[in-house]
Amino acid sequence: MMSKRTTGFAALLLYCASANALDVSVLDVQGQGVENAVVALRGSEPQLAPAATYAIMDQVGREFVPYVVPVQAGTWVRFPNSDDIRHHVYSFSPAKRFELKLYHGSTAEPVKFDTAGKVVLGCNIHDSMVGYVYVLDTPYYALSDAGGNARITAPAGEYQLEIQHPRSAEPTVQTVTLNGDDAKVSVTLTPLSPDPRNSEPKTELEQLFDR
Repeated sequence: MMSKRTTGFAALLLYCASANALDVSVLDVQGQGVENAVVALRGSEPQLAPAATYAIMDQVGREFVPYVVPVQAGTWVRFPNSDDIRHHVYSFSPAKRFELKLYHGSTAEPVKFDTAGKVVLGCNIHDSMVGYVYVLDTPYYALSDAGGNARITAPAGEYQLEIQHPRSAEPTVQTVTLNGDDAKVSVTLTPLSPDPRNSEPKTELEQLFDR
């Protein structure tokens, strides 16, 4: 009879053997790679993150860093402010409404993101600041790099491949099947809107608090 430890090791080997890598290339209509696309494989049952799972979105140079943070539902996100000026972080998005009033350093309490959806972040002082937290009900996700490439590893099965991007109005969805072999998929997003991070003149409120 196998010991519990041996059984667990066998199960791990079985999972590794049945896991598949899906390489996704995210392109715009000109065929150029799209950075910061959230690529996720969604199965039939939603899955929440383990307890006490944390992620970080910093504030550096009057920007949210990283610009896009994908997390699994149930994740806590910390919002440190590494600038030498104060920020006032907020979101009115239905998936998560919250407010972190004027602060700097690491004094703000972490925020739990427990509902799937796109959360748009802003700063009540600096209008040009915008960031995104994408809350997913799956552990199988990745963020595309500067070349538009992302890789997800998941068990064999049928999934909905969902791609979201801050400059795309609607998610792009298609069915994919992982059957034991690594796979590649290329997806072209619809025309993208202008980047909201383009610099704008400082408002009077920004000038007042930039000190």
